[in-house]
Amino acid sequence: MAERYDCTECKESLFGLKYILKEEKPYCIKCYETLFSSSCEVCQKPISCTSRDLSYKDRHWHSECFLCAKCSRSLVERPFATKDELLMCTDCYSNEYSAKCHACLKTIMPGSKKMEHKGNSWHENCFSCNRCQQPIGTRSFVQKEGHNYCLPCYEKQYALQCAYCKKVQHCSRKWLTLVSSQPITTGGVNYRDQPWHKECFVCIGCKQQLAGQRFTSRDDFAYCLNCFCNLFAKKCAYCTTSISGELSCLDLCTVLVSLIPHITTVMSAVPVRAL
Repeated sequence: MAERYDCTECKESLFGLKYILKEEKPYCIKCYETLFSSSCEVCQKPISCTSRDLSYKDRHWHSECFLCAKCSRSLVERPFATKDELLMCTDCYSNEYSAKCHACLKTIMPGSKKMEHKGNSWHENCFSCNRCQQPIGTRSFVQKEGHNYCLPCYEKQYALQCAYCKKVQHCSRKWLTLVSSQPITTGGVNYRDQPWHKECFVCIGCKQQLAGQRFTSRDDFAYCLNCFCNLFAKKCAYCTTSISGELSCLDLCTVLVSLIPHITTVMSAVPVRAL
C-alpha cells in the first residue's frame, strides 16, 4: 500500500493535486492561500498563487488593481510616485505636487535632479549663469536683480575695477603685453572717487602700501610723507634736511639765536682767573 501524502493543514490527500511546499511541508492550494497569501490593498481579496503579486513597502496588489489613484491607468512596469500612501503615475503626481522650474516654468519630474534656492526650484540645466549661460551646479554664485551669476561673470559685470589695474591693462594692450585687470572683491581703497586694490595703492617712490597711512599727492601721484619730503619739501638752510611741517631746523636756529645774547651775558659775568 502506498504511503499517504496529505496537506499539512486540512489533511486531505494531495495525490493527483497541485500543492505548494513551505518549509518542506506540503499544502493544498486552498490552505496555502488562506494561511500565507497576501491580501490586495485595493480589493482586500487574497492574491492567489496563480496571480501576480505586486508589492511596495510591505503592501500588496493584484496586477489588475495596481492603478494610479488619479487617472486609473495601470502602473505595472511603469514609474510611479506616492502621496499620502496613494499611488500615482508620474504625470499625475507632477501635475498635482511637483515643483515648477523658476526658469522654464515646466514641471520638475519626480526622480530628476532639482536645484533649490530661497524657496525657488530649477531643473539642473536651467539653473545657469545669466551671463555665460553655463549650468551653475554646486558652484558658488551671486544673485542680483533676480538673476543668478557664477562668480567669474559677476565680478566681470559688477565688481569694481581697480584704477591702477585698468591703467596698466590699457598700456599693456598698446604694447601687446598680456596683463589682466583683477576686480576688487575685498579690501578695496577709495581715493579721489576711484577704487583701488589695497596692494595697488602704494607710494610712487618707495612702493609702500598707503592704506591706513598718512600720505600726500603731487601731479596725481600718491607719496608717503618720507618720499614726498625727500623729493619736494624745502631743505633747512641750517641742517639741509627736509622741512616736513614739524618743528623745523629754521625754528630751532631762531631759538638758538635768540638765546645767544643771554648766554654771552652770563659768560661775561664769570670772573677770569689769572694763570
